Amino acid sequence: MTEGGTAKRPVPQVPLLYRLLYRSYARGSDLSLSLNRRVTAAGWVVLALLLLTAILGVDLSKSTLYQVFSLVFGVLVISLVWSWARRARLSARRELPRYATVGESFPYMVTVTNEGRRPVRGFLLSERAPDARPSLPNFAFTQEPGEGERNAFDRFFVYYRWRWLMEQRLLFESEDQGEHRTVRPRESLRMPLHLKPQRRGVVLLNDLRVRLPDPFGLFQRCRKVEAGGDTLVVFPRRYRLPDLNLPGEACLQLGGEAVSNTIGQSGEFLGLRDYRSGDALRRIHWKGWAKTGRPIVKEFEDIYFPRYGLVLDNFTEEGDDDLFEETVAVAASFACAIDTRRSILDLMFIKDEAIVVKAGRGEARAEKLLEVLAGVEAEPEEHLDDLEQLVKRHGDRLTACICVFTGWTPGRARFLRHLVSAGMEIMPFILCRCASETRAMIDADPLPCRHLLLEPPNVQEGLLKLQS
Repeated sequence: MTEGGTAKRPVPQVPLLYRLLYRSYARGSDLSLSLNRRVTAAGWVVLALLLLTAILGVDLSKSTLYQVFSLVFGVLVISLVWSWARRARLSARRELPRYATVGESFPYMVTVTNEGRRPVRGFLLSERAPDARPSLPNFAFTQEPGEGERNAFDRFFVYYRWRWLMEQRLLFESEDQGEHRTVRPRESLRMPLHLKPQRRGVVLLNDLRVRLPDPFGLFQRCRKVEAGGDTLVVFPRRYRLPDLNLPGEACLQLGGEAVSNTIGQSGEFLGLRDYRSGDALRRIHWKGWAKTGRPIVKEFEDIYFPRYGLVLDNFTEEGDDDLFEETVAVAASFACAIDTRRSILDLMFIKDEAIVVKAGRGEARAEKLLEVLAGVEAEPEEHLDDLEQLVKRHGDRLTACICVFTGWTPGRARFLRHLVSAGMEIMPFILCRCASETRAMIDADPLPCRHLLLEPPNVQEGLLKLQS
């Protein structure tokens, strides 16, 4: 890392073994997904029964097993042909909520219209999530938590790492919903569906599927429904926080009632004065202007109320995507916990350029911060010097500053010391994979302010320590 806090990391070469394993697992996952969409759980049981009777029924003298094999085989053939022959031409329109939250299931309605010439009976609807397979570098260089404790075989083939990455990248879970009702041609039916988002961000829903099972429920035909594309903003997961007692004092906010409602000091109307360059148009006193013939504005008493900073460290190492998600979740928790009806909260981070998003009195609502946090992305290069300049530029107006770090490095320690030496009230929260190692680093080079280490998956327990 350079002294300025910016570092470029070389892209490592992926070993041949991981290339071969990645190709095998990717093709296997695609085949498994395709089969599971067309074969039901009961269908797999009957297929297993067919295989068992085929093995045990080689001896034709055992007529009972042979008869069972013939019966099972006949049922499977009828089910397969029946499901293949089913047809449905449907269109749909979703009625989505404005927001959703990671890990919280929510219902929504879908209006299904039969565009075909025949009635459609006994069907299921479900949303298909985008491809969750990880990229090759992500698979090769991201370790599953606790992977070092697995046996040598599992560490060599890293199949559990693949499964864990698939679960981490899955955008949402959808439940099959259906009714034993008939949709006649040109008729519509409103059906409830449920989604459980697994990742934050703007989720595109553009793959609604109808499943047409056979009468035995063994196989089903999967067809895409003409539903267009709808977007849903998914907020980050949020943790429960105790009552916050943030350090610092209220700061002077110029402009009185024109900027904010009264908090602390009165902020009452003082009188009228001549217009000055930069005065807001909403403060113009129109009657006074008409009476005097020159611009007159209303003047209010300057008021005091707290203004907090929320600094997000979105600089990550390769393989720290899950740790960064925890960082965003902690930042979102503070964005919701701080009462923006009685204060102002400035969210600050670096994304190609310095980003500052304000919420609170006279500014946007807290939901605006959550929308921004839903879409924030990790940066592979550290720009701590730029982030430091951004925070210092707004430091004079801040009562206190909450910093949420993704991991811990000497560069982050230097960044924190510079802010404290500038006279700012700082509350650092450090997300780390191993709290003992991070604590040893901090003990060797102590920090000038109180801090809190948060180690997944015990982030909630760590945040509750704010009470003590």
